[in-house]
Amino acid sequence: MKVVNQIREPINQEMELFEKKFYESMSSKVALLNRITYYIVNRKGKQMRPMFVFLTAKMLSEGEINERTYRGASVIELIHTATLVHDDVVDDSNKRRGFFSINALWKNKIAVLVGDYLLSKGLLLSIDNGDFDLLKIISVAVREMSEGELLQIEKARRLDITEEVYYEIIRQKTATLIAACCSLGACSVKPDSEEVETFRKFGELIGMAFQIKDDLFDYGSEQIGKPTGIDIKEQKMTLPLIHVLNKVGERDRKWLINSIKNHNKDKKRVKEVIGFVKSHGGLDYAVDKMLAFKTEALTLLESYPDSPYKSSLILMVNYVVERKK
Repeated sequence: MKVVNQIREPINQEMELFEKKFYESMSSKVALLNRITYYIVNRKGKQMRPMFVFLTAKMLSEGEINERTYRGASVIELIHTATLVHDDVVDDSNKRRGFFSINALWKNKIAVLVGDYLLSKGLLLSIDNGDFDLLKIISVAVREMSEGELLQIEKARRLDITEEVYYEIIRQKTATLIAACCSLGACSVKPDSEEVETFRKFGELIGMAFQIKDDLFDYGSEQIGKPTGIDIKEQKMTLPLIHVLNKVGERDRKWLINSIKNHNKDKKRVKEVIGFVKSHGGLDYAVDKMLAFKTEALTLLESYPDSPYKSSLILMVNYVVERKK
């Protein structure tokens, strides 16, 4: 049994009902919009984010969830989908999960408008039902994600990222959304409880580990979703590289920065950079940091009684750091 199916098992019924509700939440009177949203729904990924919402909610409420939980999952998926559609425009990307992106098929103007539409649908789903506490969680996440992207763009120009700034970028860009999923799950069944903050932290830690794992793929030898060296070609500062840049001598540092700035399209040079980072302990350092985030996340679950939902969350945390793509 694939790990994702195993994780999903205790919430299979909820996920099936969620998919129906999610599709309904996107409906419009405009035929073109419905054609595009139908295309989006039929090319969905693993749907990890709604799974985090349902698993957290069910673990905290002994398996009992409510309509708010479904709305929380729909809101997060609507907002997440909106950001992906916009990201593909920003990155000028023609593919998403192996399929053509919205901007590739319908051009940028339509993609931006579809992203805006999905964002407003998510916000209205909360407002129309008076879920202002859920709306606040998701709005903070959107603000942080935008700030994280802009902080990365600002810093990438100078290549002077410290480890501290790197953590802030990935916390905002990646971890914020997973943190929002877990705190939405908690808030849907236990509003105004300490658990809302506990599970925000839990999701944030998983998100940090998730992003570092993505960084490591850039140096991998395994066949994964993206080819190696892509981050270097795009001048993205990843943890293995930052660590090595901060520990080598001035000469090597200059060579590394020059390679990334001026020779990032040279395959041979990119390969040399990957080799250099590996041989100077960049990967081992990043793996240690990733595992530390994982351990901290798992510690937050220890005080909760055993249940199928808790087991699935533990599986999910382990999957994040062990996945192959």
